[in-house]
Amino acid sequence: MHYVAPWWLPGGHAQTIWPALWSRPVLPTQGVETVAYRRERWDTPDGDFIDLDWLQGTPSDTLLVLFHGLEGSSQSHYALAFAAWARAHGLGFVVPHFRGCSGEINRAPRAYHSGDFEEIGWILQRLRARHTGPMLVVGVSLGGNALLRWAEEAGAQAGRTVDAVASICAPVDLRASGRAIGRGFNRQVYTRRFLATMKPRALQKLAQYPGLFDAQALHAAHDLYDFDNVFTAPLHGFSNTEDYWRRASAKPHLARIRVPALILNARNDPFVPAASLPVAARVGDCVTLWQPRQGGHVGFAAGWPPGHLQTLAQRVGGWLINAGGSRG
Repeated sequence: MHYVAPWWLPGGHAQTIWPALWSRPVLPTQGVETVAYRRERWDTPDGDFIDLDWLQGTPSDTLLVLFHGLEGSSQSHYALAFAAWARAHGLGFVVPHFRGCSGEINRAPRAYHSGDFEEIGWILQRLRARHTGPMLVVGVSLGGNALLRWAEEAGAQAGRTVDAVASICAPVDLRASGRAIGRGFNRQVYTRRFLATMKPRALQKLAQYPGLFDAQALHAAHDLYDFDNVFTAPLHGFSNTEDYWRRASAKPHLARIRVPALILNARNDPFVPAASLPVAARVGDCVTLWQPRQGGHVGFAAGWPPGHLQTLAQRVGGWLINAGGSRG
């Protein structure tokens, strides 16, 4: 992918923050920017639930599925951009929310995490059971890593469920990304923003299940390493943060992927150090790497201020369509 940021967005931080807050999801010539969803609730095998938001419109032979990032939802800037792109190209579109991310706390003593491939697999299998045409899947940031972990675990069986997958700005080396976001400007801005919503949500879970974790330790957590040590790791079967980051990272297993897969990472992503990105010799023939010099973390805005977000959706969506082919 060739991408050059507009002159008025210099550097990885600007290319990350501005698009998330102010850029429009659509091209100025497209006019209508609103996206209307229809919500559907699924009961999970463990007695919990997830909510899926479906783009309203005419059903399509091709379905685009988007898994959101950390603390994301169907209203995230990138989700709205892909929804607008799908609508313009006549594709069906759905955003399955990870547990607790749809605006209502989930029931079970768990949340979601970067290696949640079993949840991804269950969702995709259920979608496949009701959709016979091509199914294309994109995962963003945390959702991108989890999607790649699913493709790795599924191996040759993945192609029976999906036709192509794409990961956008995924922290495929969780230790490297965790350390990067816990330092300097990243710690003061991005870490604070994430913890501002993650801590209250964790405390809601503690109110549901008293004694589930140490509330004082949670209050004392000042970075994602500490938060994962107190909450994410123990609630999801990991011994600690280091165990979680090691086992959940997609990077060590990319060569196991047997379905067409795109991995897009900007080399100036504040969350994902360029030195931690995968190299072509280690990923296998099914994986395509796009590593442009610019773009930030899920940014890739284009045009004049405030900018639009369709470049990302167009490039990734176009690759998925070409790679996915057709399902007979």
